[in-house]
Amino acid sequence: MSNFEREAKNDPFGFGAKNEAYAKYFNKASYLKPLISGDDNVDVNVANVTFEPGCRNNWHIHHDGYQLLLVTAGEGWYQEKGKPARLLKVGDAVKINEGIKHWHGATKASWFAHIAITKGTSEWCEEVSDAWYDALTAQE
Repeated sequence: MSNFEREAKNDPFGFGAKNEAYAKYFNKASYLKPLISGDDNVDVNVANVTFEPGCRNNWHIHHDGYQLLLVTAGEGWYQEKGKPARLLKVGDAVKINEGIKHWHGATKASWFAHIAITKGTSEWCEEVSDAWYDALTAQE
């Protein structure tokens, strides 16, 4: 198995099904395991999201809420627009405030999984270009 694949696929929160619902916002395969769905009493969604090596989502913005990421397996990137990318490893946590344009995903050589706690709606924007991503992966 490739780098961190075993850990990502045996995550204690479960390995999800292929993420077909949001596939158009990811450049490669990702997997989604819903854990808690929002309702009248709980206004957040919680899911385990797993990225294959090199997979990343598009730039996006959360409105009327926020997102929290808790890394559970592998290595990945998180970047806010206009700021340097941050290499994420197991145990890292990221707080994303409302209105911050950002993206996250796996490094080129590693599977990556995180718990995403999301309140509000997401505005999906442009793809993270290969040139942009390749410049980051040179740092791995």
